[in-house]
Parts: sequence; C-alpha cells; structure tokens
Amino acid sequence: MEFLGDAVIDIIVSRELMREFPEGDEGLLTQRRASLVQKPFLAQIGQLLDLMDHLKIESSVDLEIEKIAEKQMANIFESLIGAMYLDGGIEPCRRLILDTIWAHKEEAWKSTNYKGKLIEYCHSKEIDNPVFLIKDITGPDHYKTFEIQVKIGSKVFASGLGTNKKTAEQIAAQMALEEMGAPI
Repeated sequence: MEFLGDAVIDIIVSRELMREFPEGDEGLLTQRRASLVQKPFLAQIGQLLDLMDHLKIESSVDLEIEKIAEKQMANIFESLIGAMYLDGGIEPCRRLILDTIWAHKEEAWKSTNYKGKLIEYCHSKEIDNPVFLIKDITGPDHYKTFEIQVKIGSKVFASGLGTNKKTAEQIAAQMALEEMGAPI
C-alpha cells in the first residue's frame, strides 16, 4: 500500500503544482514537489491526522525513537492514500491531499535546503563545489548517528551530526554557510 500511496501522492502533488505554476521552471517545481513528498513532512501530516491513535502497534516497536516514529508515520500516511485509491479512486485521495499536504505547503516550502544554498553560494563565488564526506558512523544499526564533513577545495569547513546522512549533510552545510559568512 505504501508504494501505491507514494505514487498517488506524487501524481496529485505534481498536478497541483502544474495548476498553480503553469509556467513554472522544472527545477523549482521538482524542488517544491520534493519538499511536499519527503518523509518528515508526510510524518507531520500523519501527526495532524492523529493516525497513530488508530493503529495497533507491536510492543517491540519503540516509537520513542524519533527516527522510527517519523518513518512509520510517513509510511502509514502513504498506505492510507494507497488504500483510499484502491477503494475509491483518485478523487478521494485528491481531496485528502488538498486538505492536508496542499493546505500546509507553505510550511514545507519554508524549510531551508542548506545543501542547495551552499552549492548555489559556491557557484556564485566561482569556487569549487562542496563535497560531503562521511567522517564517522556510530550507534546500533537501527539508530545510527552520522557525522558528515563539508570540504570545499582543500579546506574542511564544518561537520554535522544527524540520525541520517541527509540531516547531517544539511546541518554541515548550514554550519559551512555560517562559517563562510554567506547569507542564509
């Protein structure tokens, strides 16, 4: 169900973006869609709907671990959309997505992509692209912590820690932008 729900969300969000931005640049539309369909944002939508209150969860699943809870909430929302699609077609899915994801789109679009900003800043200053290197991975398999370094040219600028590689890269990029005195 999750796979199907993910595809339905993608198509509906893409269609709504095309309606709102008929002359929109492909890069901007892709970026906006990505922010609306990413797991952390879908998890927030699932929380707004109180989806966890309607589930029976195995006692072995520790929802106190934020990473697991977030991933599960997003998966549950995607599964709900998939089930709605099989049961009632695209229209009920579209209405729910408009009432949830689309209604909160501005929140998702405000989230800053520091990695993208760092790449843009480097291009504007005509310096080397940043390279993100894994410095360390610690913790058990189900709850790893990643340390990512940002290197531009021969200089290492900053390190970021996160429970996944993407989060650690974003934190490292933000710190590098601050260290370089770039506008954020």
